[in-house]
Amino acid sequence: MLSIQNLEIVYEDVILVSKGVSIEVPDGRIVALLGGNGAGKTSTLRAVTGLLGIHRGRISGGRVELDGTDITTHSPEAVVGAGVSQVMEGRRIFVDFTVEENLRVGAHTQPRGSIPDSLDRVYTMFPILAERRRTGAGYLSGGEQQMLAIGRALMAQPRYLLLDEPSLGLAPRIVSQIRDLIVQINESGTGVLLVEQNAAMALSIAHHGYVMENGRIVMDAPAETLRNDSDIREFYLGLSKEGAGVSYRDIKHYKRRKRWLS
Repeated sequence: MLSIQNLEIVYEDVILVSKGVSIEVPDGRIVALLGGNGAGKTSTLRAVTGLLGIHRGRISGGRVELDGTDITTHSPEAVVGAGVSQVMEGRRIFVDFTVEENLRVGAHTQPRGSIPDSLDRVYTMFPILAERRRTGAGYLSGGEQQMLAIGRALMAQPRYLLLDEPSLGLAPRIVSQIRDLIVQINESGTGVLLVEQNAAMALSIAHHGYVMENGRIVMDAPAETLRNDSDIREFYLGLSKEGAGVSYRDIKHYKRRKRWLS
């Protein structure tokens, strides 16, 4: 199990962006982490994968564990070697490299002899990448670049895959393809922590979900429960224009006050 326990994150020793966050990702499950911009979702992923320091952040409290082993202070390479890979927001592919060169970069922690099998697996999952293996990555469409970013992370043969906004900026048809690919990856045995603002997509495939606001987890429940929660449907699944800019906590407080006054 991948476990985040009472995590606190600060940037430049001043800005506290995570305030006691606890999340569990069991083996072979999809867990969705939902919330608006600035909620702290990306920082949480950076904490798991050892990338906070690059962004002048650090963990000031709590810990990250993998199967009970503390990996809080592991380097990014050590985290990947332990079986956790991340696909960052914005894809971050090497546009001057070919598709296959990008994929090979993702296998840098793996034995050289395992690379051909890993390539075969990725090309089977993403036939379009096989067709364009010699193409410069900068010439791919947005959806193809997202597939490449996911394929590159899979080259490390992770037990857990962390996805940061994989549907961002993609057309609905491509979002549907990415959704199906995440399911396929999970069904092959890889656990997934899925950070998404597209709550409808995330909750359609997740087993469990967490809602994050202002650096805190304000709700966690099975995905089906969140899908059927009227507040979540209204203010996270985009079914109410009145919910724009209003937090989940604000809505719960408003409804409790309304019941008390009635």
